[in-house]
Amino acid sequence: METALHLGIDIGGTKVALRAEAGAQCVDESVFTWRPRHSADHDLAQLAERTGTLLDRLGASPRAVGVAVPATVGPDERVTAWPNRPEWTGTDLGAALRALFPGAAVAWADDGDLGALAEAQAADCPDLLYLGVGTGVGGGLVLRGELCPGPGRGSFEIGHTVVELDGPPCVCGRRGCLQAIASGPATLRHAARLRGSDVTYDALRQAWHDGRPWAVTALRRTCRALAAAAVSVQELVHPRLLLLGGGFASGIEGLHTLVSAQLTGLSRPGHPPLAVGPASLGALSSLRGAVALARLLRP
Repeated sequence: METALHLGIDIGGTKVALRAEAGAQCVDESVFTWRPRHSADHDLAQLAERTGTLLDRLGASPRAVGVAVPATVGPDERVTAWPNRPEWTGTDLGAALRALFPGAAVAWADDGDLGALAEAQAADCPDLLYLGVGTGVGGGLVLRGELCPGPGRGSFEIGHTVVELDGPPCVCGRRGCLQAIASGPATLRHAARLRGSDVTYDALRQAWHDGRPWAVTALRRTCRALAAAAVSVQELVHPRLLLLGGGFASGIEGLHTLVSAQLTGLSRPGHPPLAVGPASLGALSSLRGAVALARLLRP
């Protein structure tokens, strides 16, 4: 029997990663950079060219394709927002992807959601909350081994949960969203106010390592916001584990320990705090999650 080919695609604002697996083996993995911004049709033509080259090289067609997207996609399958590539707004994503892979089962989900799926599988934990802290704050929730809310039913937008009613303004138009307080740029801005001068990421890392009060205070505020969001999820759906990842968080040594301490402070009697650990897949989580999504599909 021929081994089924599953294809994962992680679409980003500046680059796209592709991973093909046959059985339990990775048979091809590559990355390409988007050409200069022009139009969604222009991008889709480049995606068709690159995936076609990959499949020609493998001499096979995929049984199923999973796609990680950073855009907001409405119930009509159209892109409603993608700040990094606004020319995609209005694009019928479902129709475009199905046209690229005729005969294959195709599904897509938010990149943070798929990062959670991959991390849950890597941790062998069917009930897991994942927080990715980078330029923004994303993440996902896996319950009983499945994404919540699931492909086609919206994304897990934990970055836009309100954790401070009178907090700083968020790009979404509200105030006090988790992203407006705990993202990498938000943390650096707060650290700069405390220090009295601009703060780079490397400077924050070093100051945190050295125990400088301004760095500790800035990161404690960030971790308290992350813990507030996580404890609210815990009260509602009871995940067993919180994993912390993303480019910003992964570079701050021991940040998950500080989040754990904040969760302990927010716990209530009879409800033990959520266990916390570092994510293990790093920048690969969304791509691995896209392949995992493909494996869940039925042709």
